[in-house]
Amino acid sequence: MDRLIHLPLLMILGCLVLTGPVNAVETDRCPPTQEDEMGPFYRPGAPLRSVVGQGHVLLGTVKAAVDCEPIAAALIEFWMTGPDGWYDDAYRAAVITGQSGTYRFESHYPGLYASRPAHIHIRVSAEGFETLTTQYYLQPDQTDGHFDLVLRSRAEGAPASTNPPPRE
Repeated sequence: MDRLIHLPLLMILGCLVLTGPVNAVETDRCPPTQEDEMGPFYRPGAPLRSVVGQGHVLLGTVKAAVDCEPIAAALIEFWMTGPDGWYDDAYRAAVITGQSGTYRFESHYPGLYASRPAHIHIRVSAEGFETLTTQYYLQPDQTDGHFDLVLRSRAEGAPASTNPPPRE
């Protein structure tokens, strides 16, 4: 008799082991953009501008992971090295996405910093979403790129992002 009582419980536990835990990530239609390190040179309040040089154009769309829909009014902050390999305020910028969630950022090809490959730091925040910090890595002599930024929804009750406003 005890076996019959425990059998349904064992079947349920077996299903959980085989399928794994259920969480919000499994319901995402678009895979969220992978986090990457912020690095030591982030400073809040980057000036609102989409150009800090010329020779490389980065385009993309900020999207919601849950449904792949574009996110309007997302704040995207960029910081990178100058052609000489040094970080400087001249190579910081912020853009705000429009209704279509798209962005355009124009810069020079980043100078090499230490032994790191050429990269642009990116921080994205939007109301109702987790703030994302990532990096875009350029190929040698690359003049354009496409990098969609996919954000996870913020858990209910989680604190809002504390982004400082961009400078105009």
